[in-house]
Amino acid sequence: MEKETINLIELHLWKNTLITLCAIWEILPIKKRLQQKTDEKCTLHQHLKYKFVISLEGNDVASNLKWIMSSNSIEIMPKPTYETWFIEGKFVAEHHYIEIKEDYSNLEQRLNYYIENPEKASIIIKNANEYVSRFFDEKREQLT
Repeated sequence: MEKETINLIELHLWKNTLITLCAIWEILPIKKRLQQKTDEKCTLHQHLKYKFVISLEGNDVASNLKWIMSSNSIEIMPKPTYETWFIEGKFVAEHHYIEIKEDYSNLEQRLNYYIENPEKASIIIKNANEYVSRFFDEKREQLT
């Protein structure tokens, strides 16, 4: 994951301001790269101020996946490859999250599209929140 994360940073973080240090901190396993810019780690509360939050898998499912989908932010990620009790295999791109290519080459294009189409972004947030809500209801969770 380290190489892919560095590629993401080199493509977008240092190139422009679409991705903030706060939004990317949690996905970066190599603290040394960010120490060049900051030593501060963002809290969950600070992350929730952002419309878009990137979620990347490492050796397992992305750990921020569930709270992003429970928030008013939109999850941005490549198609998930790991599956847990959260049934990530049922996620639908552009319905539950914004899908980007594994090499992040379309990240800027995808962000710009949803910035220019806020009504579509709001629908994704609503759908993600609905998906998560089934896990708060034991009867609905059993039907999943």
